[in-house]
Amino acid sequence: MGKKKHIVVIGAGFAGLASACVLAKEGHKVTILEKNDQPGGRARFWEKDGFKFDMGPSWYWMPDVFENFFALFGKKPSDFYELRRLDPGYRIYYGKDDELDVPASMSELEKLFDNIEPGSSAGLRKFLEQAAYKYKVGMGEYVFRPSHSITEFIDFNLIKKSMSMQLLTSMSSHVRKYFKNPKLIKLLEFPVLFLGATPKDTPAMYSMMNYADLALGTWYPMGGMNEVVKAIVSIAQSYGVDIHLNTEVTKIDVVNKQANTIQTNQGAFNTDFVIAGADYEHTDQSLLEKPERNYTEKYWNNRTMSPSSLLFYIGISKKIEGIQHHNLFFDEDFELHAKEIYKDPKWPSKPLFYVCCTSKTDPDAAPEGGENLFFLMPIAPGLDDDDATREKYFDMMMNRFEHITGQNIRESIVVKRSYALKDFKADYHSFKGNAYGLANTLAQTAFFKPGMRAKHIKNLLFTGQLTVPGPGVPPALISGQIAATEAMKILGF
Repeated sequence: MGKKKHIVVIGAGFAGLASACVLAKEGHKVTILEKNDQPGGRARFWEKDGFKFDMGPSWYWMPDVFENFFALFGKKPSDFYELRRLDPGYRIYYGKDDELDVPASMSELEKLFDNIEPGSSAGLRKFLEQAAYKYKVGMGEYVFRPSHSITEFIDFNLIKKSMSMQLLTSMSSHVRKYFKNPKLIKLLEFPVLFLGATPKDTPAMYSMMNYADLALGTWYPMGGMNEVVKAIVSIAQSYGVDIHLNTEVTKIDVVNKQANTIQTNQGAFNTDFVIAGADYEHTDQSLLEKPERNYTEKYWNNRTMSPSSLLFYIGISKKIEGIQHHNLFFDEDFELHAKEIYKDPKWPSKPLFYVCCTSKTDPDAAPEGGENLFFLMPIAPGLDDDDATREKYFDMMMNRFEHITGQNIRESIVVKRSYALKDFKADYHSFKGNAYGLANTLAQTAFFKPGMRAKHIKNLLFTGQLTVPGPGVPPALISGQIAATEAMKILGF
């Protein structure tokens, strides 16, 4: 065992925080450098006039990943926050007076499927049985591999299991093998909308997301997703992690293939090892000199990115009847919107959108008699973004929301803030203003993703949503754990 080291983590998102916790627990001195004024990365928190908003992630899926992470430190989620399972998990609006609530109970879900498509509960059981297998293998044997090379996957048992993972079958054809009704197809294809490709181009392996959704359930940490950030920060600080906020990294100095100094707007930090949890492309292309970079500008421009988003944080001074905590507005053409994100990138003509109303579950999220609303419309990354365009889509979403729910909310708005591509770039150096990282296409899975290891720097690793295992809060937590484990191997611990 070598002497304990000073490790600098760039970025206090979930991946950066997770790696910091694991390394500090092993006795290393860990410093996190965070550009923004609060930790959490995209899971930041905003409050105005008594309305409280999670600025980014709002779905708590895969509770086992959170439980496993906290268990590393002898803790459990309930030590930090109260977790409630939502029932229904969410509502899908297919049009006015045409909605579907997704129940938490499996028996209720089977009844729902049979009501919509007689006899389809048998297909649902088979579909979810396969999805459960993929989840077990994927989460147990794939995601914790650092994916440095294909050799990690040359294992007869794993190859045999991979044949059952349906890597070469599309999500679209897999779903249609079991179900014919368009409502059920939309319900089952929805989780892949944010993975970075159309259902036709997403491997059926990702039906594991349907298992996470329908079997493991949709949960809510009381107080919001930022409560999870606070919990991880408290673990980090209990092990002595030093978090510097408002500290933007401007350059990584490399001497003899070793990163030895991190330059920031608050001065320089010496280091023995660096874990970069900031946007990978930004770190690679803007913080390193050309000879030290992992990839070329052309490489990054050829990556398929997941969507960006147009977001509105809305506080209203009255209660809204009849909506759920999570609401999906699928009253327009799913395939057209997916095409305008992935195939023919443009501001969408008839977008689907999502509305979150946490005050339905959490009364503290809004002042008494009010509601907080979070509108999200997925859009292609790299588009031009201006206030007039944002307002055009705000009106479009409002018109449809008010028509479908039968309630006027515009005249009751007391708080309103928009957030889109320009903000993702300014706040997170997000490549092309993406919101969710790298698309989960087959050509960008496992060892085909941008590598964790720096090719030309011995003591630098990348973590987060642009490397393994991929986008989303649970994968980011896992990515941080993998990076910490790999760092300790390199350091000889």
